[in-house]
Amino acid sequence: MKKLLFTHSYFYRFDEKQWKTRKPYPPYGTLYAASLMRENGYDVSLFDVAFESDTSGLQPLLQEYKPDYLVIYDDGFNYLTKMCLTRMREAAFEMSKMASEAGCKVIVCSSDSTDHFQEYLDHSADFVIIGEGELTLLELVGELEKGNVDFETIAGIAFQRDGQAMKTLKRPVLRQLDDLPDPAWDLVDLNYYRESWAVHDHFFLNLATTRGCPYKCNWCAKPIYGNRYNSRSPKRVAEEIQMLVETYAVDHFWMADDIFGLKPGWVQEFRDELKRLQLPIKYKIQSRVDLLLKEDTIDALVESGLEEVWVGAESGSQKILDAMDKGTQIEQIYEATKLLKSKGVRVAFFLQFGYLGETKEDIEMTMQMVRDLLPDEIGISVSYPLPGTGFYEKVKSTFKGKENWEHSDDLDMMFEGTYGKEFYRQLHKYVHKEFRKHLGYQKIKQVLTSPFSAAKEDWRSALATAYYLPMSKFESRKLEKIEAQI
Repeated sequence: MKKLLFTHSYFYRFDEKQWKTRKPYPPYGTLYAASLMRENGYDVSLFDVAFESDTSGLQPLLQEYKPDYLVIYDDGFNYLTKMCLTRMREAAFEMSKMASEAGCKVIVCSSDSTDHFQEYLDHSADFVIIGEGELTLLELVGELEKGNVDFETIAGIAFQRDGQAMKTLKRPVLRQLDDLPDPAWDLVDLNYYRESWAVHDHFFLNLATTRGCPYKCNWCAKPIYGNRYNSRSPKRVAEEIQMLVETYAVDHFWMADDIFGLKPGWVQEFRDELKRLQLPIKYKIQSRVDLLLKEDTIDALVESGLEEVWVGAESGSQKILDAMDKGTQIEQIYEATKLLKSKGVRVAFFLQFGYLGETKEDIEMTMQMVRDLLPDEIGISVSYPLPGTGFYEKVKSTFKGKENWEHSDDLDMMFEGTYGKEFYRQLHKYVHKEFRKHLGYQKIKQVLTSPFSAAKEDWRSALATAYYLPMSKFESRKLEKIEAQI
């Protein structure tokens, strides 16, 4: 029986912000691929690098397990892997070299290798899987085991022949997701993840119900699943949740879909399946404000256990949303946020600064939207040009010699925008302080109104206003000084 050692290249320790956050998730996409290969008769194992300090842990596994193949298969459901931080790429190169020297065939599947397959082939990878990987991996390994060398007939791969990189035809995405076995959760030691989450109120596991996104935001890359949108059945998803609840005693989940519940009637069926199985879970999702406002979507989500929703608000300026081809309206952000809050759902905003044409007035509109709506949390980034996007094509001629961030909190402007990286890094600090200050004002009102029923978190937020009030002014002045120097 041929042996496949799976790994991935997302080392949480290499990303200081994510390591400090202490909310790691297992490599869900990797577990999917490993499960399919095991179902088809291969001996599979996993080197989970999530908590590793470096790549050195791979060496003893290569010697002990003696795999025939090393499969570096990144989790395509984790948005952090799309950016491919430079240190992660270097780690993939290091592991490829180790495995190649140990006599393994090296196969890589990730967003970054799809975009930069030549670089991976130049760094010891024998094959790069382009796009969605499970069926391609199964076919590729099967052909290698038969001794076939006519790789041009295998859709969705890149390889080198006579020193020349070859790329085959694109493989159609998998439409019947229920045909795949459930991810191989048993390959992961969840104790490490549970221990890391111990500083928080709950332990979350990740899962995905869909693949792809049909929307056309021109800065969003879809190198793995594309613009097609395919769903697992509510029944299969509910049954996987049931297994995780019963096996690992977890009842909080992060639905890692780009867009959760887009298919008409899906969230209603999902709610009914959870009720049938008597699964009182809590979960958080990513969604769009226009989608949430359709019919009884929010009510169905709440009934099935929705606790928190992250929406791509992006900007408080309609001009910027239209330039992004976002397809949403500022009014929808306001309406959806207020409706979700009225149902007891936490609302979090993804905010993006630095898009082409953004002015100080546009930034202030975004700030005012945050003050008006006071989401429960915000995540701030600056526009990031990902290969394969319309935005990338617009700005690539102005690149400053850097095309990847070093860590997820880098916030470097890699193209010519309205302001430079110093401005946006300072803006990041100011917006967070300003947000916390106004959130504190709200909590002060709440605890004064009902001091005995207020939660500890509300008291902490209220008391923290004494810190955020002066700090907001301090960060604002620093921002003004940087702007004055431009």
